[in-house]
Amino acid sequence: MPNFKDTPFMYLVGGLVAAFVVTQSVFFAAKAWRRARKLGIEQAQLKRTVAQSVLFTLAPALTILATILVLGSALGLPLPWLRLTVIGNINYEVTAAESALQAFGQTAGVGEPVTDPAMFSAAAWVMTIGSCFPLILCPLFVKKIQQKVGKTVNTNARWADIMSNAAVIGIIAAFVARAIAGMGKAADPGDGAGLMSVTTLLVSVLLTVPLQKLAKAPKMGWLEPFVLPIALFAALGVAVLLGQLLPPELVQLEWRQ
Repeated sequence: MPNFKDTPFMYLVGGLVAAFVVTQSVFFAAKAWRRARKLGIEQAQLKRTVAQSVLFTLAPALTILATILVLGSALGLPLPWLRLTVIGNINYEVTAAESALQAFGQTAGVGEPVTDPAMFSAAAWVMTIGSCFPLILCPLFVKKIQQKVGKTVNTNARWADIMSNAAVIGIIAAFVARAIAGMGKAADPGDGAGLMSVTTLLVSVLLTVPLQKLAKAPKMGWLEPFVLPIALFAALGVAVLLGQLLPPELVQLEWRQ
């Protein structure tokens, strides 16, 4: 079977979508600039705003790049590039792709290259259709939800903070629990919690905590958007390095199977 994942056609489609997104961004940026000038905003202030926007865009871009690299080994580069040019993030895209691939019996998920066009098509459809729902639901329901949330915040701001923090902590706890005690599959050594998952978790924590404290220091606020990408890439780098240096039995060591 020829390499259907990285054909010129796939790159052409990805390039056209990326060109459309960039053109749209430039169009609205130019309109915003002209409108700001009509409102009397100084050009120097506009340049500072643009520079700050570019800086704060780099951090999410690095996370997107990491997602493309994670998915690229299984799905090729054009599809993840195409998907994440429009909408998506590492949590959703990887989960959606793995769910589709595992439904076809590929237990390793995105950890194994896809060789079946039907599996590739299914992963592409699941990743895409799932991302369409927010585009439909948000215009219909977000305004009403915001009004309800606004009333709750105005009535009891402390309770709103507790609920918001609880939601975030719940998401983090799920990932931490998976890294420490997640059960792997017997057919996929290294899939469950073990030496590699705990090591990457510790690397992320040991980098994130001091970087967040450093970002709160005077004149270091620019660092805050980069904390997550730095921790993510560092953990990935350590995992790759250990995978090359340690014996296979340690790399695939799991607590539960």
